[in-house]
Amino acid sequence: MNQPPLLEMRGISKTFPGVKALDNVSLTVRPGTVHALMGENGAGKSTLMKCLFGIYNKDRGTIILDGREVNFKNSKDSLEHGVAMVHQELNQALTRSVQDNLWLGRYPKVGGIMVSERAMAQRTREIFQELSVNVDPGAIMSTLPVSKRQMVEIAKAVSYHAKIIVFDEPTSSLTETEVEHLFRIIAMLKDKGCGIIYISHKMEEILRISDDVTIMRDGTWVATRSAQELTMEEIIQLMVGRELTHRFPPKNNRPGPVILEVENLSGKYSRLEQVSFQLRQGEILGIAGLDGSGRTEVLENLFSSMTKGSGTIRLHGRTIQNNTPRQSIRNGFALLTEERRATGIFGIRDIRENTVISNLRGYLIGGICLSDKKMAQDTDWAIQSMHIKTPNQRVQIRSLSGGNQQKVILGRWLLTKPEVLLLDEPTRGVDVGAKYEIYQLIIDLAKAGKGVIMVSSEMPELLGVCDRILVMSGGRLAGEVDAQNTSQEEILTMAAKYV
Repeated sequence: MNQPPLLEMRGISKTFPGVKALDNVSLTVRPGTVHALMGENGAGKSTLMKCLFGIYNKDRGTIILDGREVNFKNSKDSLEHGVAMVHQELNQALTRSVQDNLWLGRYPKVGGIMVSERAMAQRTREIFQELSVNVDPGAIMSTLPVSKRQMVEIAKAVSYHAKIIVFDEPTSSLTETEVEHLFRIIAMLKDKGCGIIYISHKMEEILRISDDVTIMRDGTWVATRSAQELTMEEIIQLMVGRELTHRFPPKNNRPGPVILEVENLSGKYSRLEQVSFQLRQGEILGIAGLDGSGRTEVLENLFSSMTKGSGTIRLHGRTIQNNTPRQSIRNGFALLTEERRATGIFGIRDIRENTVISNLRGYLIGGICLSDKKMAQDTDWAIQSMHIKTPNQRVQIRSLSGGNQQKVILGRWLLTKPEVLLLDEPTRGVDVGAKYEIYQLIIDLAKAGKGVIMVSSEMPELLGVCDRILVMSGGRLAGEVDAQNTSQEEILTMAAKYV
């Protein structure tokens, strides 16, 4: 006999000023199953989950959890009733320890008054041991890489012994080994009868771990199907409303002469050590490696968002000094960072301000005041070119989906007309249709003679978009391969060279 649903969301609607984010959306989750929630950026996936979690108040609809109607007032109320959520954008107390973050708001106490550090450490170790999470409970959160912080957030959700756990893009910053680890945790939760709602743009993951799939488009429900009945092509067509015949655009850029030479680049406060390479005009150069290999550090030292220890940078044969990010921008460099929420967006400012912030000198009138007309025109260009879903350019950027925020930042940097574009995980948390558009933009930039250096954790992305790939390992350059004549196995072998 079929078990009754663990969760039912019926006819959920939600409107923001100028935007109908959800229109009569329904979702049913069975116990002991993974229910994938898919759709393009801005389709309403995260909004639907925030209505469930009590972050947003729904306008209409009914939520039934374990046979009882619920209407959570806030996230604390949701957690206490057995619904936990691992958010796409991490929101942690970075100056506090791992265990502080795990037990924030529910500290174990001695005599009901004093916080028990010993009990907190013990419980943290027990949870980490159960989940095989290798993180020091006493470590300060800001000292951990993004992938470790993500695993802490996952452990925190599990620690509530929730009936429903929502994973919103949980693997966007995890290594392949950590992804496998997460899937083992999910299998354990399924065995306990939990219902998992899994939001991801990675088709291979969805088809591998899901039991049911619900697809949304433009705030509406499109279809709910068994994962076994679906193919990757069918999912894409349901998501975007059209057929995408190719995952990557045709590569028609032609690398020319060397424009950038980097010699013996080392980090002052990072493990980056004696990295040398060249970048050609019109070339897309990928950087691969395991988490902590130094991939991000290469970009941040080039751009001086991280202090360079030593090394020489030559652009068009001329030695340049990128001592500050401002100087790097003036020298023709642009950096799209890995963590858009922490280092990319100005959350409480609007789309226009976020778009023009790196190019303000270009909008000065008489060197005194800024031209509203020119800033509005350039923001309109970015919205149209990047296909950003927004009612207008005065909307706060934090109200956009993660993928649309990424497009705003990319548009910001293109307005600076960079010679060298540094991209750190440019498609992280971006849907399949938007990924294709970003790939096309990258290739078009290369065709226009720009040099592009791209870090990515997704091997197929590097192989599908790049001309050459540098492989980092243990802070050093482990090798270089031609993207058209290599394999994932060869790259992973190099990546483990100095580990």
